[in-house]
Amino acid sequence: MDQTDIVHVVEVEIVSDVVCPWCIVGFLQLRKGLEMTGLGARIRWHPFELNPGMAPEGQNLTEHIVEKYGATPEQSQASRAQLVAIGQELGFAFNFTDETRMVNTFRAHQLLDWAAERGLQHPLKLALFKAHFTDARDVSDINVLVDVAEEVGLDAGPAREALETNERADVVRQKENYWMQNGIQGVPTICIGGKIVLTGAQEASVYADAIRASAQIPAV
Repeated sequence: MDQTDIVHVVEVEIVSDVVCPWCIVGFLQLRKGLEMTGLGARIRWHPFELNPGMAPEGQNLTEHIVEKYGATPEQSQASRAQLVAIGQELGFAFNFTDETRMVNTFRAHQLLDWAAERGLQHPLKLALFKAHFTDARDVSDINVLVDVAEEVGLDAGPAREALETNERADVVRQKENYWMQNGIQGVPTICIGGKIVLTGAQEASVYADAIRASAQIPAV
């Protein structure tokens, strides 16, 4: 999605959580949809916590799914297998194990908010998806977050300071509340061109049609 030499750039707002597998799936399908249209996008990510009350130590993923959604371990395993297959089709590796954990993401959202002002929110978001789902890194841990920030070109010192002082905590809470007050109850929620809102991970063709409609370009 290189914005160089692009005639039309679509504004895209994505409300998501970094531990939501369907959020990265939705983004990858969106990216395919953009490629189908030949248009570019200016993407902004917004915070949503699937589990705002998650304890600092996190929770085993299978236990969490059984407890929160009432799924059996077998159903949880089947869902993971489905995600692995979808990820392979889209070029993303989901590496689930029996030790995979659900973690608190409030710090990650604070870092993303901080990174937005430095023009690196988007690469940081994708790096955090990879850190959690592919590399099994704890994205609730300050040291991990600082390392990931540095990997995408952010300065480690200021990133650590922003996290340790919680300077973005109030702002992130306000943004989370804003989206919830506007009816966002599940993620991903993707707003295209300020006109079209799609909830849940859709097929690339659905995003392509929405992008064309937003840009007032006839479907092909």
